[in-house]
Amino acid sequence: MTVTLDFAALKTDSSTRRGLSDLSLSVAKCKKIVVVTGAGISCSSGIPDFRSSDGLYALVKEKYPDVVLKGRDLFDASLFRDPTSTAVFHTFIAQLKQSIDAAAPGPTHHFLQLLDSKNKLLRSYTQNIDGLEARAGLLGSASDEAKSNGKGKRSATCSYTGDIHRVRCRSCSAEYPCTPEHISQFIEGLAPDCPECLERAEARIARSARTIKVGSLRPAIVLYDEPHPLGDDIGIIQSADLARKPDMLIIMGTSLKVHGFKKLVKEFAKTVHSVAPSSPSKAKPWLGKVVFVNRTPPAAEWAGIIDYHVVADTDTWVERVIEDWKKMRPSDWEVQQTLVVKDGDVSMNGNFKVVTSTKNKTKVTKDTKKKPRKNEENVPPPPTAMVVSPDVPPKATSTSTPPLSPSKRRHGNSHYTPESSPSKRRALVASPMKGLEPTDRKLLFTKKAGDVEMDLYDGMGDLSMRSPPKPKPPQRAGRAVRA
Repeated sequence: MTVTLDFAALKTDSSTRRGLSDLSLSVAKCKKIVVVTGAGISCSSGIPDFRSSDGLYALVKEKYPDVVLKGRDLFDASLFRDPTSTAVFHTFIAQLKQSIDAAAPGPTHHFLQLLDSKNKLLRSYTQNIDGLEARAGLLGSASDEAKSNGKGKRSATCSYTGDIHRVRCRSCSAEYPCTPEHISQFIEGLAPDCPECLERAEARIARSARTIKVGSLRPAIVLYDEPHPLGDDIGIIQSADLARKPDMLIIMGTSLKVHGFKKLVKEFAKTVHSVAPSSPSKAKPWLGKVVFVNRTPPAAEWAGIIDYHVVADTDTWVERVIEDWKKMRPSDWEVQQTLVVKDGDVSMNGNFKVVTSTKNKTKVTKDTKKKPRKNEENVPPPPTAMVVSPDVPPKATSTSTPPLSPSKRRHGNSHYTPESSPSKRRALVASPMKGLEPTDRKLLFTKKAGDVEMDLYDGMGDLSMRSPPKPKPPQRAGRAVRA
């Protein structure tokens, strides 16, 4: 259900005041706002809209009653079939271009620039051909800077109807800025020749090749029943914005009658409603709102899609939003100030944001380049520079004190003593015959070995690995041989 908020009942109806305050709070708190605009936002700048009683369609029908039956016919791609309607189209667009050049951006255009400066504007989609958003400070998708930044993804404004400040060739689609020379020919109902086609034609004539047709320039605006030359780029931008989940949709100054624009609004409204809380009592009730600002009410097909219809001019509503925003969140409007010392007095530098100057700061960069080596030969020093060092006697070392570290001691000297480290060998019992002579000890290798019994202690004291020889048995006396 769409809630209607009429500015005429602002002073008498408390619910209207509360509803408008809630919308202002949503604008102040939301961070990814998508704005869809039409010709109604430029009416205060002196540029008429299309479908009102004093709009462009009525003006065209009144000025050229014999050429067109309806004002919309002058903005249809079929007009190029007739030379008369083509000449009328060029003349009308040239006059419209002159009035646009004399106009200035209005409060709504500056409001869009304000949202962008506060990092709240996700994108502004417009049906306008005047380009006043760019003059207010918003980068457009048709500009050369946006085209050099990845299919216009960094542009703040995306135009669905082209740009009247540029011209395009009907044959090769080459684009050029619209100059006063082009306008002077358009006013006469003439179409300038395309410079690129002329250059190619002259090059073919120079090499005796077959001549080609030279295209004519036309205003680079998109007419009805005509494909957009940047349609693929706009589709990429739109898909990227839908993926970023916008949290608010504002529709201003359009009647939502164009099919492509209606589809765009419905897709963004569905995405915005998906981020809204399930009930108003939950946290963040300001998210997920679709607001329609226009004098005329929306059609019945928008019931359930548009949440709020603000009956007012776009300039009146944006001024109210900014006023409430400053009251509700004054911290968003604080400006950084710096102290200025002049003649010994300290004062503020004014209500302007000051950026720290970086002119006197030196940028420290890491030098990754190898320094070149000096090209010097390996030349010995001269004899005068050679000084013989005196003989230095060796330092006396004391041998009385052993080194503290065991690894630095000499390997031949042992610092262990029997008292501090007793031997782990088993002590042998001293033999009473160890000091006697071999003959007195009566060992096996003596003559008296057979008469001496084996001494147990003597055998234990002998550590020889050779076994003693076995004694030979005594020989018996042989028997006498019989004769």
